[in-house]
Amino acid sequence: MSKLLTPSLPNIPWQEKPAGTTAPVWRYTENPVIRRHEKPDANSIFNSAVVPFKDGFAGVFRCDSQALSMDLYAGFSKDGLHWQINKDPIQFTGADPEILKREYRYDARVCFIEDRYYITWCNGYHGPTIGIGYTFDFETFYQLENAFLPYNRNGVLFPRKIGGMYAMLSRPSDTTHTRFGDVFCSVSPDLTFWGKHRFVMGTYKGDSSAWQSTKIGPGPSPIETDEGWLLFYHGVLNTCNGFVYRMGAALLDKDEPWKVKYRSRFYLLAPEELYECVGDVPNVVFPCAALTDGDTGRIAIYYGCADTVTGLCFTTVDETLNFLKTHNLSL
Repeated sequence: MSKLLTPSLPNIPWQEKPAGTTAPVWRYTENPVIRRHEKPDANSIFNSAVVPFKDGFAGVFRCDSQALSMDLYAGFSKDGLHWQINKDPIQFTGADPEILKREYRYDARVCFIEDRYYITWCNGYHGPTIGIGYTFDFETFYQLENAFLPYNRNGVLFPRKIGGMYAMLSRPSDTTHTRFGDVFCSVSPDLTFWGKHRFVMGTYKGDSSAWQSTKIGPGPSPIETDEGWLLFYHGVLNTCNGFVYRMGAALLDKDEPWKVKYRSRFYLLAPEELYECVGDVPNVVFPCAALTDGDTGRIAIYYGCADTVTGLCFTTVDETLNFLKTHNLSL
């Protein structure tokens, strides 16, 4: 059996796998867990990040306003299912005024490293790049320098240093709704200066795994297991009806995370339910956050649905790794 090398989380949101289900991932029966008007003046709430906090959970949520302005909001929950999202967007402090200028902010990830919660997001600065900030309490937020030059998206920090360095996955892009995208790993001694960029994995050009043939991007922060780093990611196929986003997984080497040990040939989750197929951007499942319980191997994944609402699905470390090994994509 595989083991999560993560803390115990006995209050993880959870539903058992339905009888007769063969898929490695199953949906929360009350999805969407966060609806588009959970914040009354929002157009949509999706692609958001959730972490354990105190005796419950906290999150950083993408809330597009009814003017379709994209920004980040803090929120809190006792059970990870019912959320109270703040009325006003996060106001960052601490960075150079040039960096604090806001163009847009969206698609946050959050992870706890050492003594604080780090936030990464797609930050508008003459095009999309990776913003980095941190908080101790989800009330006061400090912004650091942008990680990279434009254009980049899907910046995802590893939850601990590797070889004494911070590590981040990202997906270089362009100014448009990118029609390409591979995943790279970068490291930094101080979260300001990033280098040693290494290719991790790219799209697959062939019909044996066509669901990830247009672009891919990292999802939640990688999850440490006894076999390596478990990464959930999105893969995109460009169809005659537009992009379709699905969820896959990969296992990365623990010490050299740019080396892929296993990668899913088949997707783990695809748009099937109405709330995943119909919305502002149809046919999207977009994983952004994962809660884990190290004692049981349980994993709860929050994902954006059709760029409109937030869904929740479940798996275990054994279910996912067994699926990866059985359906490994040989490159």
